[in-house]
Amino acid sequence: MASNAIAGVGTKFQRATVDVAEVVSIDGPNLSRGTIEVTNLDSTNGYREFIASFRDGGTVNLTMNFTRDTWDDFKDDFDSDSPVSYGIVFPDTGETTFTFDAYVVDLGSSVPFDDKIQSTVGLKIDGQLTMTS
Repeated sequence: MASNAIAGVGTKFQRATVDVAEVVSIDGPNLSRGTIEVTNLDSTNGYREFIASFRDGGTVNLTMNFTRDTWDDFKDDFDSDSPVSYGIVFPDTGETTFTFDAYVVDLGSSVPFDDKIQSTVGLKIDGQLTMTS
């Protein structure tokens, strides 16, 4: 059986539907869901019991080759008190796309003596992530 795996090359990260240049890697989104413990004296089998709580859209972390234009855009988003629309477009045949609103919560850089300068951006998703094809 042939694999249906997709290579990461060709994946696009978008800021307000515009491709962000020089993205090296995308980590996330990492969705999670909280639980509330409801264990009580009537609980059986010696196991704790839980009910579902709020969902969390999670985070997305980017590593990029440093460019001044990209740094300025993400700095503007960092300084904003409103979430910004972002998207991840995969290179599959249906162009599967994750779209979400997020806040820039981390903005950093790395300047090694023997390699390229890179920027890092941490995004906290606000609300629900949407997946379309």
